[in-house]
Amino acid sequence: MQFLWKYIDDLVGKGLDGIVIAELLFYTAANLVPLALPLAILVSSIMTFGNMAEHFELTAAKAAGISLQRIMLPLFITAFLISGLAFFFSNNILPYTNLKMGSLLYDIRQQKPALSIREGVFYNGIEGYSIKVGEKGKDGKTIRKVMIYDHTGGMGNRKVVMAESGKMESTDDQKFLILTLFNGTSYEEQNKNKGGIDTHPLMRNAFKEYIIRFDLSQFKLNRTNEDLFKGGHQMMNLSQLNEAVDSLTQDYDKKEKLSTVHMQPYFLMLRDSSRFDKGITTATAIGLNDSMPSFLITQVFDNAMNQARSMQTYLTGVKDERDSRMYQMSRFKVEWHRKLTLSAACFILFLIGAPLGAIIRKGGLGLPLVISILFFLAYHITSITGEKFAKESIIPAWRGMWLSSFILLPIGIFLIYKATHDSVIFDGDAYRNLFKIFRKKKKSNLL
Repeated sequence: MQFLWKYIDDLVGKGLDGIVIAELLFYTAANLVPLALPLAILVSSIMTFGNMAEHFELTAAKAAGISLQRIMLPLFITAFLISGLAFFFSNNILPYTNLKMGSLLYDIRQQKPALSIREGVFYNGIEGYSIKVGEKGKDGKTIRKVMIYDHTGGMGNRKVVMAESGKMESTDDQKFLILTLFNGTSYEEQNKNKGGIDTHPLMRNAFKEYIIRFDLSQFKLNRTNEDLFKGGHQMMNLSQLNEAVDSLTQDYDKKEKLSTVHMQPYFLMLRDSSRFDKGITTATAIGLNDSMPSFLITQVFDNAMNQARSMQTYLTGVKDERDSRMYQMSRFKVEWHRKLTLSAACFILFLIGAPLGAIIRKGGLGLPLVISILFFLAYHITSITGEKFAKESIIPAWRGMWLSSFILLPIGIFLIYKATHDSVIFDGDAYRNLFKIFRKKKKSNLL
């Protein structure tokens, strides 16, 4: 629904087939997997172990000498396999679906609105024609008071067709619109007569029936070559992203060297400043002295100011270009790390969910779902924040993309430790007893 509301203006009124919209939604659904899969693992692990703890199955297993880690081992392996599948999905399937979705969405945006001729309004959707219909019949085919301007000759409004009524139908293959007009007149202004006489003869033809065929191929969805979109960072796998980053790095280094070479003639390089006396002024050091004519000194300073402004403009352009390249390079690096962080997130959230379910001892969709959403929001917010910082080059790409993993992994390890030792983190009675003990000690100290 979020996708539909975001692109509703690009989809409505285009006359798109249901198959095209279904294809677009299918490719869009693939982009939801990086969000849905970690949350699904977190919720399922909390529900599973919460249900086992609620029915004292974990207690029975521990009484039989089976540790919590041994109970979790099969699910550890399952979570690890799911993480591997998540990496395969993000590295191979997701770039393909992004390519398909990007090219299809581009074609839909370029698609002309569907043929819609309304009463009393000139319709210019058909290239080379401007059509106005006074009235339309209830059957959607009968039209009255028709006026058509023919601009196909590229000479302006030199040909006009007017008719009292007509009929509008499309061919079976929807490639042409057949407009049959009745009882009308066509007007066409001719070119100048030969001999340089400035006259424009007008040709007028009356007709009882006049048929015009309009080509509707421009309203079909034309598919663009997908190779044009393969340069996007979201359409690449790890190896392609590595090649792209290497190419951008080499190009960046080359531009930096060219910039340095270009700027060198504008700077005075004092390699041996010891040969100048301390009392020599800067003007004297660069060859100016009081014996020179004033106009020549002014000319020298004006020339220096012009060169300084030119260098300032050049440096501004170099800075903008470098910032653009750095931003582009950051996006490629962020996408490279994104392929790995999805797998890591699936495994880390399992490390959080499994012991958390054993601690809260509640199954079903109540408390486990609430806690899952809280942890997932923490994961999602830190991921977005780190990604934003990485794209803006505030922090390195690897640090920004792995920020959520660095925060959540210690929490998962801590929860496993607490669950192994039968922690009472979510036991309200334990906190109430602790509060009572604190109050008793406080009273005893006062006495």
